[in-house]
Order: sequence, then C-alpha cells, then structure tokens
Amino acid sequence: MGQPVAWFEVTSQNAERAQKFYAELFGWQVSADPAMGGYGIVDTGAGEGAVGGGIGPSAGPDDKPGVKIYMRVDDLGAYLDRAEKLGGRRLVPPTDLPGDFGRFAIFTDPDGNPVGLWA
Repeated sequence: MGQPVAWFEVTSQNAERAQKFYAELFGWQVSADPAMGGYGIVDTGAGEGAVGGGIGPSAGPDDKPGVKIYMRVDDLGAYLDRAEKLGGRRLVPPTDLPGDFGRFAIFTDPDGNPVGLWA
C-alpha cells in the first residue's frame, strides 16, 4: 500500500492575498493564526475524509512561493534517506510542529520540486 497525500500547502509572498483568492475561488474557510506568522488552516468544506491544507507566507529563500503536497509517513528520517538515494535533496530536517500536529520534513525530487513528509 502506498503513502497517502495528507496535506497541501500554498505559500506566497503575500499570504493574505493568497488566502482571500483561494477562499473566494473555491468557497474555502481559511483561519489565519497570527501566532503562526499568519499561516492559515484551510477547511475545504469537503467533509471528514478530505485532505486538509494551509495557506501562508513563504518561509525563506529555500521556500519559493508555490504549492506543496505532504505525504503521511511513519518515519521521516527513513523517507528522507530514501529520497536522497533516489536523487532527491533534503531541504528541511524532521521538525516539530506546534501543538500536537506531529512532525514534518521537506525534500526536493530530482527535478527540484519540493515535497513534504508528515508524521
């Protein structure tokens, strides 16, 4: 069985504009949290089993504005190692999320596309 897509993320140099755009376009509810730098948790309104997401500011020079998907995995380090063996590059090591939201990491595939892992 493969690893499921667990989260999507849109980052922007103007997070408020992006949050408003996607909320109005798709009818999503976006709750921006000042304690998280204005990062907004998205409720797509698609029900309990829907993939969740967030829209927020770019985190720095290695986090270019764009769209990322996050895969749910059981071992962040093992998947980062595997990605590197397959030609990817580690960008963000395993990092704790605030609250009880788990941990995440980010790598790029061989074409430079950022992909997130979530455990």
